[in-house]
Amino acid sequence: MPYKLLFVCLGNICRSPAAENIMNYLIKQASMSDAYASNSASIVCDSAGTAGYHIGSSPDRRMVAAMGVRRIPITGKARQFQKSDLENFDLILAMDRQNYQDILALDQANRYRDKVRLMCEFCQHHDQQEVPDPYYGGAEGFNQVIDLLLDACGGLLEDLVKEHHLNNAE
Repeated sequence: MPYKLLFVCLGNICRSPAAENIMNYLIKQASMSDAYASNSASIVCDSAGTAGYHIGSSPDRRMVAAMGVRRIPITGKARQFQKSDLENFDLILAMDRQNYQDILALDQANRYRDKVRLMCEFCQHHDQQEVPDPYYGGAEGFNQVIDLLLDACGGLLEDLVKEHHLNNAE
């Protein structure tokens, strides 16, 4: 049974699809190394937004361009976070405190609180507490988000391998 990760931001066109695709990229890179080849568990990634502004939209063209410079493909269509996601995913990663609170607001019985974490908790080199929303800024904001997500996703992957003995070998 795969370990399921869900990355969540506001609209699901910038930060969360970038996180999903960066994580898939890192998993693919790691699966080529011997350190991750011994276990048969897999990791499955998805993303969603707490708001329904962009349902069905592709990732923001500026994020696509910034990811392209780093040769990391980005695909997907925006969807809204659903209450059922709390049950269906093993770990839900919020990009900022507002997304975190919006997710927990759907968990009125506090059954899934331990599954919801802030993405930046996994950063190894950056000290930001939240992944900033680059939507209203310039290209540099998208690059900053990618740097932060590469760091956080790398730390997350290490944590999953160490703590849960997971990798993406088939």
